[in-house]
Amino acid sequence: MYDEDTVQINSHASRIGLKGSEAMTANTDVIYRLEYGTSIDGDNATFSNRDTYLGVVNKQFGEFRVGKNQSSLARIDNVVVNQGYWDNLGQTENESEVVNALNMADSARINSSVIWTAPKYEGLPLQLSAMYSSDDANGNDNAGFGVAMLFDQGTGYTAGIAYDKDQNIDGEIIRGTATVDLGKYMAAPVTLGALYQVGDYDGQDKDEKGLVVSAQMGLNNFARPAAVYAQYNKTDNLNGFNNVDSDQIVVGGKYFFKDNIIAHAYAGVNNADNVGYTYNTGNQDPITNEDIFATSNGDAQVVVVGTGLEYLF
Repeated sequence: MYDEDTVQINSHASRIGLKGSEAMTANTDVIYRLEYGTSIDGDNATFSNRDTYLGVVNKQFGEFRVGKNQSSLARIDNVVVNQGYWDNLGQTENESEVVNALNMADSARINSSVIWTAPKYEGLPLQLSAMYSSDDANGNDNAGFGVAMLFDQGTGYTAGIAYDKDQNIDGEIIRGTATVDLGKYMAAPVTLGALYQVGDYDGQDKDEKGLVVSAQMGLNNFARPAAVYAQYNKTDNLNGFNNVDSDQIVVGGKYFFKDNIIAHAYAGVNNADNVGYTYNTGNQDPITNEDIFATSNGDAQVVVVGTGLEYLF
């Protein structure tokens, strides 16, 4: 097995870009966004494409975005509170080694996609989204699609449900979420959230089942806004493989020096059982002289303690 202790300087989700809109008619605007991720620590390529789209928004017909869009699964993802290294739901690859997936499948940005957001109607507290992606955006030559609906009437609780096919995985995902802001009902500045998801992978015998439970509490005894949070993730049958399971627990906090300058601190551990990994045998092919790799199964543990500073501009 692989074992490593290291100190890293990382740039999590740093990005730069531009977005805006311009009126076409009294009821229709053109909208655009060009966003690139950047690694300020220099570990990765200077720029990587993120959300990039051109679209229109109309008061009667809603909003259409065409380009590279975050999938409709993300439209109901208001449960995850983790930050920094742990700011992910799944498909986490430990950069240098070992684990292919530590958590359930998550929403990703989908190439060659169109996403529609329904207009909001007075008295109907629903956000409805639908998405289509062409068959060149996934690995099975099937066009993908997804739908999502979030109920939020501004009274302190939300509920969401989403369906995704051949977009984030080769297969189907069903996700449900719920949150409640206890501060709306009692003297407790706590927000609770839960997410449950089932992923049906093509060619696999087992469904991947994932659960996320989170809590975040605002702190009122500081000069500026601050909060602490905790989140638990549990996934059974990672990537559809039987008895490949993981558990993750993270605690952390954040402090707002200003609205756009935020300090973060967090600690977490992820344990995964029976995961597949690839390793170098130390031998070479006698004909090609290339290294020979082998695969095996084993347990993996990732422990991360981190701190950082976030600047929004």
